[in-house]
Parts: sequence; structure tokens; C-alpha cells
Amino acid sequence: MRELFSSIKRDKTKAHVVPFALFMGFLFLLMLVGDSSLGFIWKHADAPWWRRYPEHWLYPLQSLIVISMLWYCRKQYEFRWEPSKILFGAILGAIGIGFWILPSITYDLLGLKEDPDNWMKWLGIIERDKGFDPGVFGNTAGYWSSLTLRMFRAVVVVSLVEEIFWRGFLMRFLLKPDGNYWKVPFGTFAWKSYLIVTAAFVSAHQACDRPAALIYGTLAYYVTVKTKSLSAVVAMHAVANFIMGWYAVTYDKLGLW
Repeated sequence: MRELFSSIKRDKTKAHVVPFALFMGFLFLLMLVGDSSLGFIWKHADAPWWRRYPEHWLYPLQSLIVISMLWYCRKQYEFRWEPSKILFGAILGAIGIGFWILPSITYDLLGLKEDPDNWMKWLGIIERDKGFDPGVFGNTAGYWSSLTLRMFRAVVVVSLVEEIFWRGFLMRFLLKPDGNYWKVPFGTFAWKSYLIVTAAFVSAHQACDRPAALIYGTLAYYVTVKTKSLSAVVAMHAVANFIMGWYAVTYDKLGLW
């Protein structure tokens, strides 16, 4: 086991891929746990919280394991303190997530009471009130603990693990899969990497979010190519997810996160 972890730490490719694989593995586990036919989840008033709401313990566990792996492999990542580039990424993050929450704002502005069954549904103009809800614990320490851990996952863990994989590894790998792709400079533009990475990013989200994910993914690719900075695109993702989380909780649009 020690040799396995050492090999991940030493190998640049493994350091970029394994944390993402762990992250996705936990999402698959949550899907299994949430399958009522398997008998774990129990939506009953007498059920303990960890069986009624497994996401409230699986997400923190996911965050702990993934952030530990990222820290363990930290020397393999190309983070640099570049304030102007980080600020640029943060601004684009705010703009990008604006497109993501716009359909929910539109839903309320139109005064809709049920999900439309036309082009608006395809654009994500639907009610988004069902999702991760820290309010299941009431306005207690449990609520604030759940919300804090969820925000940490969204702002820190997701931003790091996804951008390290999508921009740090996959963009390069696609350009030189049979050679030393680590010699490809970070942020190298190519239509091939734009189309494949953006398509993969879009497909990783639910259907109602995909138009917005296409816009956001395109902006994230632009930030990567423009700044040549992993720090900038991580900052973009972190700001976007913070705004998303704040909006989801404040306006009861929990389905957004």
C-alpha cells in the first residue's frame, strides 16, 4: 500500500488523474447508496439521518479523502501566485456562473408554477427547489456544519480536483497522447482539446444544466488559454461555485448544487 501511494505521489499523471477518479468514485457510491432497491437509504421519519440523507456524510468523506490526496501530491501541480491572472479568472467565474443561474431567475420572473414542457425546459428554465438541503437539520449547529462542509467541497475540493484534471492533464494529453504530453505547455490552444474537454465537462452535468455548462466550459477554456495559469482557472471555478452555493441556499434553488 505504501508503494502504491508513493507511486501516485511520484508520477505526474497519476497525481492529476487519481484524485479525480476518487472524486467520481464517491459520486458513483452515492448513486448506489441512493438506490432504494439496495435497501440502504430509508426515507422514513424514524430513520437515522445518515440513512435518510446519505449525501450529508458521503460528501464530507469524499472531500476529506480527495483533499488529502491533492495535498499529498501537491508538488506535482503548477500553482503560481499571479494576482492579475487570478483576478481575471475570478471575474470570468462570476460572469460564467451568471449564465448558469439565469434560467432559475427567469423561471421566477416569468411566475411559472410548474416545469414547462418546451424549449424552456431544455434551457434549464425549471423549478430547482430539490437538492442538497442543510435545512434538514433545522437551524442548528448541524445546519451550519452541513452548509460549511458543502461549501468547502464546492469551492475548494471541486475547483481543485476538476481543474487539475480537465485543464492540467486532459488538455495536454489530448494533444500528444502517444508522446510526452507533459512537455505541452499549460494552456496550449487547439480545437481538438477545446471540443473534447468542453464536451466532457458538459456531459458530466445533468441535462438541464448543459446549455449553461457549455457557456461556462467555453469561458473556462478561454481563461486557461489566455492566462496560461492553473491558479486562474481554479480561482474562476471557486468563485463560480461560491456564488452558486450562496444563490442556491439564499433563494431555495437547491437543485443547482
